[in-house]
Amino acid sequence: MSDLGPQPSAPSAAAAATDTRTLTIIVYGLYLGSVVTAGGAGLVGVVLAYIKRDEAAGTVWYSHFQNAIHAFWIWLALFAVGVVLSPVLIGLPIILLAFVYFLYRTIKGLLAAVDSRPYV
Repeated sequence: MSDLGPQPSAPSAAAAATDTRTLTIIVYGLYLGSVVTAGGAGLVGVVLAYIKRDEAAGTVWYSHFQNAIHAFWIWLALFAVGVVLSPVLIGLPIILLAFVYFLYRTIKGLLAAVDSRPYV
């Protein structure tokens, strides 16, 4: 006799959306964590966003992964410019601007993700 028992089923669309929502919130959490880890957690967050972005195409979560990627690179560019210009005393305001920009995009995205809305 052959007893196959219950077979695992493919994840439903609702479960996949919940998983993507959770990953989106994790990316934003890593970004917030990067504030206290000198950027290390943010690097993990941007890699995760790159990995999951294509899987989220056509969903509200795609805009969140796009936001996370753009926010990271714009923050990094502004931070680098600030570091280069720090000897002429304009660097610190640029670094502060980069920090505020990064926090704004991260918190705005996190609030939208918690409400299951796209990033706009």
